[in-house]
Amino acid sequence: MNRLTFEPGTMCTLIGPPGCGKSTFAAQWPDTWRVSLDFYRKLAADTETDQSATPVAVQAQNLFLDARLARGLTSIVDSTNLRASVRAGLLARAAHWERPAVAVLFDVPLATVEAQNASRDRVVPAHIVREFHHQLPTAEQLHEEGWPTVHLASTLTNSAR
Repeated sequence: MNRLTFEPGTMCTLIGPPGCGKSTFAAQWPDTWRVSLDFYRKLAADTETDQSATPVAVQAQNLFLDARLARGLTSIVDSTNLRASVRAGLLARAAHWERPAVAVLFDVPLATVEAQNASRDRVVPAHIVREFHHQLPTAEQLHEEGWPTVHLASTLTNSAR
């Protein structure tokens, strides 16, 4: 795995379906850098899979992300981030705090994602993984949305090979 280096205060947003390796990728940096919807869902509902806890998890993620960006602390946003509206909100947060924004696009083939998902402790239903994988934007789309820097996970990890 090739480790990215960030300018202090950077917001690095991971983009990809469940099981593509986002959390494994994020684990190369200190835990304190990571803001994760799964973690906040687990705090709210004792399980990462309870989707009814997502609204409060989003509030917690935004609260902690703003706190970190306000202090100029590098932050890794570890959630699917597959909806353009979610990504636009993240870009707006980085702009508000005048912080650099970087996207890491997990361009992992569906077959690889399905295999990795099947071997996880918390397996996401296969139809949801496929649906989310089809929502994956391209690097070009991310640039058009305003992401100044987009890294492809396939160039940084072995997960897409």
